[in-house]
Amino acid sequence: MPRIIHPLSETSEGLFENNPDKTSIEQFKFFHANEGKPLATPWQVALSRAIMLREYQLPEGVILDCACGSGIQIAAYSEILKRPIVGVELNESRARASAVNFRTVFTERGNDSIDRLKDSAFVVGDGRNGSEIMALLDLQKESVAFLHLDPARPRNSRAHSLSEMAPRLDEVFAGWKNHLKCGKFGPAILLDLSPRLSSFQMLEVEDLVEKFWPNTNKTWTWTSRGRGRVDRLALWLGAIAETTLPRRFVRIPPDPTSPPFILLGGKPIAEPETDKEQQFIQPQRGNYVSIIDAALVESGMANDWLETISIGSYVWAESQGRRPIIYHEKNVETSSPNMANLIVATGRIVELINAELTMESADEFVETCLQHDIGKLTIRASLDPKIQPKLQGSFDRQLTRRHGSREAFLLRNPKGENYLICVKN
Repeated sequence: MPRIIHPLSETSEGLFENNPDKTSIEQFKFFHANEGKPLATPWQVALSRAIMLREYQLPEGVILDCACGSGIQIAAYSEILKRPIVGVELNESRARASAVNFRTVFTERGNDSIDRLKDSAFVVGDGRNGSEIMALLDLQKESVAFLHLDPARPRNSRAHSLSEMAPRLDEVFAGWKNHLKCGKFGPAILLDLSPRLSSFQMLEVEDLVEKFWPNTNKTWTWTSRGRGRVDRLALWLGAIAETTLPRRFVRIPPDPTSPPFILLGGKPIAEPETDKEQQFIQPQRGNYVSIIDAALVESGMANDWLETISIGSYVWAESQGRRPIIYHEKNVETSSPNMANLIVATGRIVELINAELTMESADEFVETCLQHDIGKLTIRASLDPKIQPKLQGSFDRQLTRRHGSREAFLLRNPKGENYLICVKN
């Protein structure tokens, strides 16, 4: 039987994993019961998403998260939208942690009225049982303005199929369909899904949505904090989706006081082309080369963005993996934060070395660097993790004492056997 937890009165007694969130300006300390911390949304990401949601017109009603975990995301929604919330969590300890975390955010951000705290509730129960939860809370049939769902996935899975999600999307849709306010654009739903979903799986999700709400607008959103990967993949639906813009890329900056970079556009999700081979490009001395943020490339919007910056013509040397690479005609100005966050490294090729990079050949690379007045060389190529730090250390020791004035990075030619020494702009 589900039960209600009131954030106004719930204590933290017996809760653990009270850890500071380093992405919050306020340095919030959140509880993450039952090893929930690795699964929790960082405050900076949660806050950025809530601020984006504020740009859409939601109907009257509560904000619902039917698998709320540690409650950080739903707390951010409430804080920005100034609405009461309902969080549902099957695990009792996490439901209690959510209630306490919500109160922490509410209190430490200086809210002077406790009405929203009084009107919010967390429920220990099954997030699929919409009618049971609504009856327990004595809410009207159609009083949910917005539904957020971040289903659990097996931590050791590499595929993250729809059947592995808990709760399952179709069961949540069926349980809450009659309780969601639905305007002409459909209900406002945000599905926080695995970044590992393939294009085929994304199309599966879209087909499932269509069965419940035909012709609903859909905007896929890739969110990244750098580090060469997508941190969050979400599908925004109905009233919170763009009519003609099926993709959104969001880059969260390292500085929590800075706003995110947001790019909208792209093409609808489609099955990938399997028979298209990437053209071989032979780099030349004097070519400009840049490593592009891998998450931006994965979003399918890299070309949209590259066409807005002044680099002239460009070609992809590598469009897969952690280090997507382009060769381009003009220098890149990286003075703006957006440029610096989306271009991992950029420079001009000054030398091509036809040798394997080993401890025995390191001196050859150093000598080449000295010929080009290079005082620092950063390896940006995939190597044996046991060898790479030793090689980087060797480069650092030898070049530091020679006092070169230029900074460079080292790439492996994606389609060849040689290495590229690239002087930074």
